[in-house]
Amino acid sequence: MTGYLRTKEFHGQPLQAFDPDGGARAVRQGPAWSLSAPVSGPPEYPEVFERFVQSVDTSQVTTLVLGFTGFDGPDAATSLLAAAERFPRLRALYLGDEEDFPCIWQTDLTPVLERFPLLERLDVRGKQGWELQPFRHAALKTLRFESCGLPSGVLQAVAASDLPGLEHLDLWLGVDDDGLEVADVFDLTPLLSGERLPSLRSLGLENSSIQDDIAEAASTAPVVARLRSLSLALGALSDRGAESLLRGQPLTHLQRLDLHHHYLSDGMMERLRAAYPDTDVDLGEAQGEYHGPFDDEAYLWVADGRDF
Repeated sequence: MTGYLRTKEFHGQPLQAFDPDGGARAVRQGPAWSLSAPVSGPPEYPEVFERFVQSVDTSQVTTLVLGFTGFDGPDAATSLLAAAERFPRLRALYLGDEEDFPCIWQTDLTPVLERFPLLERLDVRGKQGWELQPFRHAALKTLRFESCGLPSGVLQAVAASDLPGLEHLDLWLGVDDDGLEVADVFDLTPLLSGERLPSLRSLGLENSSIQDDIAEAASTAPVVARLRSLSLALGALSDRGAESLLRGQPLTHLQRLDLHHHYLSDGMMERLRAAYPDTDVDLGEAQGEYHGPFDDEAYLWVADGRDF
């Protein structure tokens, strides 16, 4: 039994799931693949990956989704980087396609971006091991980081990077827990200026216990004025954050405003719908009103990587 693979289609491509025990004869060639280590028993992830590169014509692979690698790692990027020359056409990569955050290990992502200059999309999910240095990437159009506690240095590196073609950026900030130096609203300031993101049209700042502070920052952020889509979903957004949006710069130009999974009152939801009648405002998954910083429900329903 392999690890939990959430993704069946990625970057517009249906995925073939690699069977490490199927043998070379059972493998169909194709451009889009997912692979994962078994949850229990051999082969371990490095061996799964080695069987993959020996069985599949990886020179034709454009889309790759890497899932479960083991409860204690290793990270998926290390094996991929060791075989980087085998993937000359790679356009879309997902590292960490696994449900449980504690089971996902990451590493320094900078070499991944350096070794794959044709990448148009990079999705990364995980709890521990995140590292990133400022980088330049001309081809990247979509960057998505899903974290239950995104390190401050990683967000700062994204904000300091040169990404002239980036159109979609999604960042899950998570919660300040386990002694991690988690990114906060101050780290967002250079990113929200938009100066290094001239092509950005869709921005998600999500899954945060400080969603109200993020909403307040977004309400005056220069980059928001040229977005088509803004998401502040999946976090602990309350009436305070929504009030900041209503009192801030106009958002009527947005095609979509995603606030789903929130702690808004019924009255505030009605105000938001009335304020943006021509915008697709997603107010689904209402969690009830938020009653302050010690409201356990608001905290627990942010994906914080704890094993409940």
